[in-house]
Amino acid sequence: MTNFGVDMAVHSSPLGFSYGNDVTGPMPEIRTLDQIRPSLRDPQCEGPEEVYAIAMDVARMQDRAELEKRMLLFGVVTYAAGTLGEEPIRSQGHVHRISLHSGWSPPELYEIWQGKAIIYMQEYVDDDPGRCFAVLAGPGDKVLVPPGWGHATISASPDEALTFGAWCDREYGFEYDAVRAHKGLAWYPLVQEKQIVWQHNTHYMPGRLQVITPRQYREFGLSDEPIYQQFIDDPARFQFISRPDKVADLWRNFHP
Repeated sequence: MTNFGVDMAVHSSPLGFSYGNDVTGPMPEIRTLDQIRPSLRDPQCEGPEEVYAIAMDVARMQDRAELEKRMLLFGVVTYAAGTLGEEPIRSQGHVHRISLHSGWSPPELYEIWQGKAIIYMQEYVDDDPGRCFAVLAGPGDKVLVPPGWGHATISASPDEALTFGAWCDREYGFEYDAVRAHKGLAWYPLVQEKQIVWQHNTHYMPGRLQVITPRQYREFGLSDEPIYQQFIDDPARFQFISRPDKVADLWRNFHP
């Protein structure tokens, strides 16, 4: 796997991570199939019992004080190979809980490390989901989810593990209730002949799904370097993640 700025290894059996000498991180949390059934199209489906592993607050030891000062947190997630019935391996649909220190639902910046991903996002988790996007991404691609949007990360490579890193707010939290009340997000991804197709969730108003490829987000000062390396080079660069209010104008009419 390409070095994405943090000295760590990803393991598939069992799912998890190991850290280099100068890197610290928690024991991964394992999300099981039973835990995520409420957000799936078919809650009774079969699939891997351990669906994905997540480690939040991974960092080089010399960066920890700066990350805490800036209310930033780096997380890494790896998915099992396979499918969940007719659906690909995926996270639960959710919205980020409003952070007390900013008063905003934080954005999140993803970077794909291995495998292929679809970052699905929708403006609202009300009956009208607003604009809906599916961003197709591969290793090295970056995808930004704006504040307050419902979203999920979906594996587009059922035969291999998907692994990605992400910058998050240190006060991160997930809200699931509105998504679960609608039996998921507005579009269900389905695997048909190793391709991803989409089915509208009838618990939402009819709408349109835009399938797009990643862009570079130059307006946020991002470069093509790995996102952890970008923090090393300029610790202030990702302040827009923990303080989205400071760049409020950039979120208006945001296009992924």
